[in-house]
Amino acid sequence: MAKYDFPKVELHLHLDGSMLPETAWELAQEKGIAMPADNLEEFRKFIVVTANCRSVNEYLKRFELPLQLMQDQASIARVTKELILLLESQGLAHAEIRFAPQLHTREKLTQKDAIEAVLAGKREALAQVKNGMTVSIICCTMSVGPAQVNEAENLETVRLAAQYLGRGVDAIDLAGAEGIVPLNQFHPIFDLAKELGIPFTCHAGDSQGPDTVQDALDFGAKRIGHGHHIFEDPALCQRAIQEGVTLEICPTSNIQCQTRADYSVHPAKALLDMGMRVTINTDNMVLSDIHLDHEYDCCLEQMGFTREDLIQMNLYAAEASFLPETEKTALIAKIRRYLA
Repeated sequence: MAKYDFPKVELHLHLDGSMLPETAWELAQEKGIAMPADNLEEFRKFIVVTANCRSVNEYLKRFELPLQLMQDQASIARVTKELILLLESQGLAHAEIRFAPQLHTREKLTQKDAIEAVLAGKREALAQVKNGMTVSIICCTMSVGPAQVNEAENLETVRLAAQYLGRGVDAIDLAGAEGIVPLNQFHPIFDLAKELGIPFTCHAGDSQGPDTVQDALDFGAKRIGHGHHIFEDPALCQRAIQEGVTLEICPTSNIQCQTRADYSVHPAKALLDMGMRVTINTDNMVLSDIHLDHEYDCCLEQMGFTREDLIQMNLYAAEASFLPETEKTALIAKIRRYLA
């Protein structure tokens, strides 16, 4: 029996933070891009050593190398395909992979080209998977400064997500640096998403306080990327519980970014016990040098969770997923059998 034999669901996983080291090394050699190591083995060590950062914004700088390597459709499709096949090998039942199309337009690609490349990689991978795993794609809009700086690009992402909704894209997100400007400046993104009928999640309450979670809830978000600082506002916690909001918690990422000091003081278990719909995710598997089973180990050994909690959180993840209803119902039924 596998260590965690119940169906595993990953809701919060960034494509550019999950490129295989071997692929990064090979693409860098092909493209003549300088690497921070002399060989593949040293590069693997570099990833591990630099996993711990001083802040979220320091962490975000580590995306620069994979983004340099993903400025053509072939590379984007390859990274997508390899990630999905890796997730299958780890026994995932469903994964939601997010990426920002506008970050792949430095050379000749358009946002639409980037989306097409991700969807091509998804199709190629799903043609090979044997365990019935499902995959949803989330298109990220980006917070890179004042909302007006890239508002046109962000709204283009939303419109393209609407164009591909039901054709491989399932939702949008707002990612990037928190705290540069108030989150509520980005409401046009979510106003348009609601107008076009696009489901969405939103990064909030990670490096910043619960006020950003309140902004995301005011947008109408039913899923929050990270969101653990909501714990500091009991009234907001009750609002989120009443509205059925799901938190996409990424424990190791929170510790590496120093938004939480240690697994033992992370409030995820307390949030679950008060009735919050908590889920456990990896955020950036390769950049963080982790996988979902590692996060579950930390949950059991250092965060106070039980095996039943892990199954319940996967049920919450399935229920909050952006899957079509038929597939979602089937996944929920599979997980419920492990709770029975």
